[in-house]
Amino acid sequence: MIKLLIYAAIVLLIIAVAQLVRVFELASELKGEKSNEVTYKDHRNQGRMMFAFLIAFMLFFVWQVVKYKDAILPVAASVHGKDLDWLMWFNMGLITIVFVVINFLLFYFSYKYYSRPDSQATYLPHNNKLELIWTVVPAIVLAVIIILGLKMWNTITEPASKDAIVIQLYAKQFDWTARYAGKDSTLGHSNFKLIDGANALGIDTLDPHSMDDIVVHGELHIPVGRQVEFKINSRDVIHSAFMPHFRIQMNAVPGMTTSMHMTPSITTEEMRKRPEVIAQVKMINEIRAKKGEDPYEFNFLLLCNKICGASHSNMQMNVVVDTPEQYEAWLAKQKPFLAKK
Repeated sequence: MIKLLIYAAIVLLIIAVAQLVRVFELASELKGEKSNEVTYKDHRNQGRMMFAFLIAFMLFFVWQVVKYKDAILPVAASVHGKDLDWLMWFNMGLITIVFVVINFLLFYFSYKYYSRPDSQATYLPHNNKLELIWTVVPAIVLAVIIILGLKMWNTITEPASKDAIVIQLYAKQFDWTARYAGKDSTLGHSNFKLIDGANALGIDTLDPHSMDDIVVHGELHIPVGRQVEFKINSRDVIHSAFMPHFRIQMNAVPGMTTSMHMTPSITTEEMRKRPEVIAQVKMINEIRAKKGEDPYEFNFLLLCNKICGASHSNMQMNVVVDTPEQYEAWLAKQKPFLAKK
């Protein structure tokens, strides 16, 4: 019923505005003015409104930045994350400068140079100096951004250190499975032809490197301060391994192995104690309580960032960052995949 009243009010508002416009047109005709003729007064009013909009628009922009600057990115929880955040804000700074300058000139010029009686625009067909400036300057800025971006990309895609923990992230509609390399730090060979009900990853049981591999579901554990290398595969369609707090993302492509690595810098327990995370959890739980849902507890997440099918939004896995001691204790409880058979 409320929605129906809202729709009715919107329709009546549109009709009222249309009738009001008609009243202004009739009033102009009674004054002997042509309703379709744009007058000097119209130009002046449009210019003033453009200037007023410029002020309101810029104030609203500043308010948004101040209000939501802390909500733009989650806390960076990896060593390279802070550098990546700096690069992101560097880009945002450049975009903001261009945004403010262009919009200021657009609306200010609309106000300053509105049409006046006997006014005439200056025709400027060509200017080599201006064209050189607006070609060279953006090219230099883009070159700097690309070079910094490639440098940052290399930090997560270059060869990992020899003592890095090697984990396979295996994607399929619509879940993730993780496989840890054992003490040899080498994942055993796998083949899709070997996939069956008991061997969802197609692990080659004849490969010696497979003997100590550990397969886990539902929750991924990694230690803080230790480099982790992810080998990423897909069983069906293109997925994307995305861990927002660690600032890493890589496509999972059928038929090939992609890789990335990072070093976590904050444990899950430490993250849960941060004021911004506590406030976020409180807000979420207030909403969940109204819906009768179970309380939410913060966890790092592995998400799929490709629209991979009907249950894409549910394709996620908890990532627990432990202290080195907690991680070793958790790892000691896990049995190799082949030992479970």
